[in-house]
Amino acid sequence: MGVFDDSITTFLGVIKQYIDDDTVSDVLVNGPNEVFIERAGLLQKVPAQFKDEQALQAAVRNIAQYVGRIVDDENPILDARLPDGSRVAAVLPPCSRKGTTLAIRKFQKGIPNFVDLIKVGSITKDAARFLDVCVYLGKNILVSGGTGSGKTTLLNILGTRVPSQQRLVIIEDASELKVHIDHVVYFETKSSDAMGKGEVTTRDLMRAALRLRPDRIILGEVRSEEAMDLITAMNTGHNGSMGTIHANSPFDSLVRLEVLAMIGETRVPVVAVRRQIVSAIHIVVQIQRMSDGTRKITNVSEVLPEIDDRGHYFLKSIYKFIQKGKTPEGKVVGELIPTGHIPGMIVEMEINQIPFPKDKFTPPDWYVETQKKAA
Repeated sequence: MGVFDDSITTFLGVIKQYIDDDTVSDVLVNGPNEVFIERAGLLQKVPAQFKDEQALQAAVRNIAQYVGRIVDDENPILDARLPDGSRVAAVLPPCSRKGTTLAIRKFQKGIPNFVDLIKVGSITKDAARFLDVCVYLGKNILVSGGTGSGKTTLLNILGTRVPSQQRLVIIEDASELKVHIDHVVYFETKSSDAMGKGEVTTRDLMRAALRLRPDRIILGEVRSEEAMDLITAMNTGHNGSMGTIHANSPFDSLVRLEVLAMIGETRVPVVAVRRQIVSAIHIVVQIQRMSDGTRKITNVSEVLPEIDDRGHYFLKSIYKFIQKGKTPEGKVVGELIPTGHIPGMIVEMEINQIPFPKDKFTPPDWYVETQKKAA
């Protein structure tokens, strides 16, 4: 049956082959005459076309009806989750000037793990093991990256590594995470009805979650004022909490977190917010979709628990991706290497007798030589 039942695929017949294709992750319709798909991380235009704008709008309206939403002239934006976890978003004219825009992000089958990421070159075995140790020791982790970079996939893997005896609460705008541990609770936001009532926001769920005795909280995406609640939770005993954020670098992720935390009615001075952030966030993992469509972890940084007189953050890269070039086929060639920085948690690792010795942080000789020349 695929993503939709037969009544819906009747209207989506022109793109059904891509919806049913497991190698396609996204189907993007930009008006009735333009369809793109994403396969292996790369976008490509396909010859499929809808008969006309009316046929495309009929498909979107039927999808909306299928998921119990309304999309019309008064409500031209659709954002919904299908029963299988796939995401559907649409915007109708005149807001969408090329015609109705439709995006279907298909739910990926199977639960990924670190072995899968290692096999495709997204992370090294040592870096994966280090992140595993961070989760085990209850370090608060922020996963940073752009749209489609693989943040949710990585967060899902990290969540699965939470010790099974702990209670995990997951809060998402639309449920995508499938964490397989013994004790996990899933919360999902709720849109308002046609009368503008009944909305339940991420912040509402964050506040509710804190009363439900969580050991750890995973916030699917930090995008608004709930950032302050997550920071507060991390600073008040919910060690090992995690979240994702849209940012282009580990430093930018902290700046964005700060900005989001200041949204709303908070009267906390900015310096106090910054001090709470460096106390709350221990590790920032940067993930990026490369030019060849592959997803790679490009930086694993430790957030030092201090700020300077001007309120600047201090981060130290523990692992860094160094690109060395490209193959004739356009494949990115590079390596995720240790930088030589030994994180402060090394003491906890030794006390807990975790088999991850200091020499695992030793950088390769060529990197040391490069750093000397740069200095």
